[in-house]
Amino acid sequence: MTIRIGNAPCSWGVEFAGDPRNPPWRQVLSDCAGAGYTGIELGPIGFMPEDPAVLGQALAETGLELIGGVVFRPFHDPAKWDEVMDAAVRTCKALTAHGARHLVLIDSISPRRAPTAGRAEAADQMDAAEWAAFRDRIASVAKMGAEDYGLTVGIHAHAAGFIDFEPELERLLNEVDDRILKICFDTGHHSYAGFDPVAFMRRHIGRISYMHFKDIDPKVKADAIAKSTGFYDACGQGIFCNLGQGDVDFPAVRQILLDAGFQGWCTVEQDCDPTLDVHPVDDARKNRDYLSSIGF
Repeated sequence: MTIRIGNAPCSWGVEFAGDPRNPPWRQVLSDCAGAGYTGIELGPIGFMPEDPAVLGQALAETGLELIGGVVFRPFHDPAKWDEVMDAAVRTCKALTAHGARHLVLIDSISPRRAPTAGRAEAADQMDAAEWAAFRDRIASVAKMGAEDYGLTVGIHAHAAGFIDFEPELERLLNEVDDRILKICFDTGHHSYAGFDPVAFMRRHIGRISYMHFKDIDPKVKADAIAKSTGFYDACGQGIFCNLGQGDVDFPAVRQILLDAGFQGWCTVEQDCDPTLDVHPVDDARKNRDYLSSIGF
């Protein structure tokens, strides 16, 4: 099998580089390798060292390959464009320094969208002009990543952003050239949004370049949607459960990937709240063991 399994710093609660609750970056690397993974994502830019010599030595010592990195920034806010571009350029440079392939673009959480995560029918929508400018900002970063840095760029739908629900994701895919923008498909966020990840994969497997494996606890999801729970609060309540314990059909996901001849990385992401009684290393091992049990 040419599918490789990695993990990401968000499984250790690392969402923002400057969060004082973050574990040390070297610990995340050693934990990831010790749990049986051979690759890791960069995490938010600034969490891991941007000096290639320092990070390169640590990756070599742990036997890990750098898979890719995420630009999780407010693409929806034109006033934050400088912030978006700073993160994008720095991430591109960090990835190319280590031969990583995948640049992932995510519109970060918007106050306009946070209360309606998982409820497409109630979500606030952009008007035509706002959408066009939003789309063009995403496309410009995708073009830079693909053409200037030689990366494979994927759009990633995310709860409480403006690329959250399946129709929005498909609209963006229809309007941006597939030569510069692929899909980083996250099984858990697609379920969180109220759509079927397996059905989406069957329709769009040819454009999926990279996978994020995440599972959803259906009881926590139903409660979070009913109460308009914020995304990070839902994480703290365990909405992202261990793989195989939620509503994502991972054996079907595996079969779609195999049938399509998918080659490359699938990265486990189990977002958690680092201040709670969580055990990232234990969960990382359980998730790797589960994937092994179904043939990954």
